[in-house]
Amino acid sequence: MATTATSTKSQVKVGNADTTIQSVVKDTGKDANGNRQFTTEVQRLDSTNNPTTIATVDASGKVTPSQSATADEKTALADPNSQLRQGVSKQVTEPKVQNTLGVSTDQDKKSLSTASGSASTANAGTTPTTPPQSGNQNSEQNPSLTKPQSDALNAEAGEFKEGTRAGDNAYSLDMKYPLDLAVEVQDVIKFSILEYSPSLAKENQTQGSAQFGSTKNRVVNLKDGSPVITGSKRIGMITLPIPTGISDGNTVTWQDDTLNALEEGLAQIAQGFFNGGISGASQAVENQGQKIQNAGATGDLQTAVKSFFLAQGVSLSAARRSYGAIANNNIELLFSGPSLRSFGFTFLFYPREPKEAKMVRQIIRAFKQSMSVKRSKTSLLLKAPHTFAISYMTAGGKMHPYLNKFKECALTSCSVDYTPDGTYMTYGGEEKSMTAYRLTLQFQELEPLFDDEYGKDDDNIGF
Repeated sequence: MATTATSTKSQVKVGNADTTIQSVVKDTGKDANGNRQFTTEVQRLDSTNNPTTIATVDASGKVTPSQSATADEKTALADPNSQLRQGVSKQVTEPKVQNTLGVSTDQDKKSLSTASGSASTANAGTTPTTPPQSGNQNSEQNPSLTKPQSDALNAEAGEFKEGTRAGDNAYSLDMKYPLDLAVEVQDVIKFSILEYSPSLAKENQTQGSAQFGSTKNRVVNLKDGSPVITGSKRIGMITLPIPTGISDGNTVTWQDDTLNALEEGLAQIAQGFFNGGISGASQAVENQGQKIQNAGATGDLQTAVKSFFLAQGVSLSAARRSYGAIANNNIELLFSGPSLRSFGFTFLFYPREPKEAKMVRQIIRAFKQSMSVKRSKTSLLLKAPHTFAISYMTAGGKMHPYLNKFKECALTSCSVDYTPDGTYMTYGGEEKSMTAYRLTLQFQELEPLFDDEYGKDDDNIGF
């Protein structure tokens, strides 16, 4: 049984920077009661995976920043609800660490959880940025639950059922077709597989922000030549040639609306009340009375009243036949909300060798499995499928300036035609791959588009 275990790597937000961390957990023996004890080193990894210890957690759960910790890291370490602290807690208690250390009993798991710092609310050398809460400390997502219930639900929501493909590099980052696809000289489309990040999760809200709802930015941008969403974990990458028939369509919903004279008058009176109280409402009533008096002077009022009562008592058609007029409905086209865009892609695969056939199979499976519903560890909860960051890329790895950009997308439909040429045909040999596949994908963006997301530069076609 090992005495040291290193967790999987994960990316967390520290200040405004994405930081890769890992936790090294050590078995330090047993206490006076015979219970196992653990300590943890929290390490920051640079671009070449060189570790730097930024904090230690002792067996009692006390979190102590190291001298190598930055100011932002010290602030995050002082906050038990920060992404950094939550990330460490998940790493220390993950199955990989438990299996390596031989943790099996409930007491061992409790000691391991303590060494993750999850029970600590005060840290040496730092000042908490938010005061500890008392009473029923509820999460924003579960305000009706007590703290133990909320913690249990959050823990359940944070773990996938065994066998689920999630976490760092759950899928290959180098899936591409054809195998000799030369991205240096050919335009391509790239699909990054992402772990879904809920819009109202704690990490996607900024304390003290004047912005309503989520502060998460779901616009696709590039990092090291690959499409990503800031703050979301990329767990796979698929590169394909740009298919034919690509297009986009931006829509906004407008609907016609009517407002008759009575409704308009009541609206004016209500607006007068809200703007000026009783005196404002009185003035609005007086103004409406003056309009009625002016209408009476022209004869329109008498016709309108007769038409109204005739329409109520008989039919609107009778009012039209009698007076050739109806009440002015003041029809107007009004904005009623944004719409979500959808995108469809169709890819044809003709594997030319066993290795390429395996790659085609891997790509199709990655799309199908990543869009599938996830289950929590005990199947109590159903969790959202993975999402996608998509981008058209020019030769050389830049976002294509003459094709549309994307926001984060969900894969809503994936269909595979195994006989696109109209005949069942496979290759000989052990692989038995189909000679052709047609893969049809339907995506929908998670959020509508907004004007400010286009930016001020006209060097690209935008969304």
